Amino acid sequence: MNLDLTHERVCVTGSSGFVGQHVVQILKQRGLSEKSLLLPRHKDFDLTDERDVQQMFAELRPSVVIHLAALVGGIGANRSRPGEFCYANLAMGLHLIEQARIHHVQRLVHVGTVCSYPKFCPTPFSESQLWDGYPEESNAPYGIAKKALIVLLDSYRRQYGFSSAVVLPTNLYGPHDNFNEESSHVIPALIRKMIHARSTHQNDIEIWGSGKATREFLYVADAAEGIVRAAERIDDPSPINLGSGQVLTIQDLVEVLAKACRFDGNISWNATYPDGQPQRHLDSTRATQLLDWKASTSLEYGLETTVEWYCRQVGLPQ
Repeated sequence: MNLDLTHERVCVTGSSGFVGQHVVQILKQRGLSEKSLLLPRHKDFDLTDERDVQQMFAELRPSVVIHLAALVGGIGANRSRPGEFCYANLAMGLHLIEQARIHHVQRLVHVGTVCSYPKFCPTPFSESQLWDGYPEESNAPYGIAKKALIVLLDSYRRQYGFSSAVVLPTNLYGPHDNFNEESSHVIPALIRKMIHARSTHQNDIEIWGSGKATREFLYVADAAEGIVRAAERIDDPSPINLGSGQVLTIQDLVEVLAKACRFDGNISWNATYPDGQPQRHLDSTRATQLLDWKASTSLEYGLETTVEWYCRQVGLPQ
């Protein structure tokens, strides 16, 4: 059943976050009014607390929920805080899904993660392979928490007829990303490192890993469009991959980023640190078929836009 979101009360968790800001922008472009857009903040509702989630639903009365709030980070953050990552993501999803059912929400969109796929998964990853093995160890607590919620949504559909959608974006990047040194993902971490080195006249930088792992990166605005289309069109929690179709090694990524950051110094690799999952590349055929969606932003343009945004935030020339 298709939904016209302009007739719904749409709650976006994590609306002030990286993906959330772009989803909210697209919803406004769709014609949703300020009154119909419900944007709860963490200071008002702790989504890991069942009582807070109960209060949120009672006060906001959403008819559609797009769940973007998550505790996320790069390899370093996942390795140092696995318990937090597992608990927080499970708890938020568990409480939101149950309260959405109790309050007869029309549809809930769960945004999963490519980290849920098995560590050694043939590429491109298809949704049918999601259960074929254990995730890469450093991301497993986060990936399994997100994957467990897919099972919960499927169970709720079979028992209660609950309507939901699940999308699995590949590695995201773009403006408003997290550039924190301790918790950022690979692209913002590299941008920060290169811009800092250039601005302080450092000629050498070190990068974790061997550079041989392959990744697929998706510009955040493209992902946000796919998420909104899932809210409009999908009422079945069978996962749908969102990928760009462009795959490259981390070493190749570093070369493209160095050009975008105008960093021409020396780059060394520290292979004592893990690469993470060896390969990541999604088959996005279902997204094309079910959502009429395809990524439209080139990696080069997306990286240039992201570097430009970051430099504005820190007051440095691009």
